[in-house]
Amino acid sequence: MTWKNSREWLTTLVAFDTTSRNSNLALIECVRDALAALGVPATLIHAPSGGKANLFATLPAHDGGQQGGIVLSGHTDVVPVDGQVWDTDPFQLTERAGRLYGRGSCDMKGFIACALALVPEFLAMPRARPLHLAFSYDEEVGCVGAPLLLEQLKLRGARFDGCVVGEPTSMRVVVAHKGIHLFRCRVHGKAAHSSLTPQGSNAIEHAARLICRIRDIADHFKANGPYDEFFDVPYTTLTTNQIHGGIAVNTIADLCEFAYEFRNLPGMSMEHIQGQIEAYVRDELLPRMQHEYADARVEIQALASAPALEASEQAAITALVRALTGDRATRKVAFATEGGLFQNAGIPTVVCGPGSIEQAHKPNEFVEPAQLEACERFLRRLAQSL
Repeated sequence: MTWKNSREWLTTLVAFDTTSRNSNLALIECVRDALAALGVPATLIHAPSGGKANLFATLPAHDGGQQGGIVLSGHTDVVPVDGQVWDTDPFQLTERAGRLYGRGSCDMKGFIACALALVPEFLAMPRARPLHLAFSYDEEVGCVGAPLLLEQLKLRGARFDGCVVGEPTSMRVVVAHKGIHLFRCRVHGKAAHSSLTPQGSNAIEHAARLICRIRDIADHFKANGPYDEFFDVPYTTLTTNQIHGGIAVNTIADLCEFAYEFRNLPGMSMEHIQGQIEAYVRDELLPRMQHEYADARVEIQALASAPALEASEQAAITALVRALTGDRATRKVAFATEGGLFQNAGIPTVVCGPGSIEQAHKPNEFVEPAQLEACERFLRRLAQSL
């Protein structure tokens, strides 16, 4: 069979509409079958629903060894194009003025395409250590798939020397990113006619108190730190970004629902931050609500969570990727990746991939062919170092 180059692979991958609300199985099975044609078995780790899957494959060392080595990690899902105005079909890779346009072209099917294009070369190299491919589902909605993949690898006793997450960094080394944690809060009060206010318990007003407390916590971090000046926003942030409540202007609202998130610096405990919010609900807000309505309650549901990443400069993977790219700068980013999950699983991890994060999630998302070429050179040298 004729193996595809990176642009051909990117054309194939972009054509699969793997928006997170959809299944990614057609893409995953395409990759599985292509690897099988080269004699590389791939394991699929399915979502509980069965409608999505992660893929994991090992390109063994020359002696057949499968332990150790480096993981190349990428997510297969993309964000929606709903409401965006594109100049081209977002699910058909299109070249214009030296750019390759398509949803996921940089975030992050470009990296996956480069890794797949080089598989025959990887297999032909006399590598002393294996190379692994880890392609996940539902990263864009909270890193849902990767934990299942990592749990399966743990059960198998798999060990790895390092991981490169190929998120778009313009092929520069990213050694840290913030964590992101998203929650939905439902405040339940009691409905009443607004002329009989004491007979009700206004869920909107009580939700507003909690939202203001979340803002107070955010203001504290902004004013007092801790700080890390390598981030563009050098402190932990908390924001409330959606809210809905009430059914009429003359009715006391019995329900108010809102969503909030925080993005924590590496080293800051998610549990400590969320604990402050839950302590306020338990010790101050609920007693106040239940004083006017005994059955008042507050429900907080975790929607998504991705831990922060902070790579060690002493880790072999960090030194190797810096040497191969020639990039010695300390670079930390606010966007989250699956890197923190790999690090928490005991796998030293850095982030480096083709394309710019400035193009991700936007209409007319693109990657430049020069970025794909740079990624191929990097991956080729990475494999040759094993």
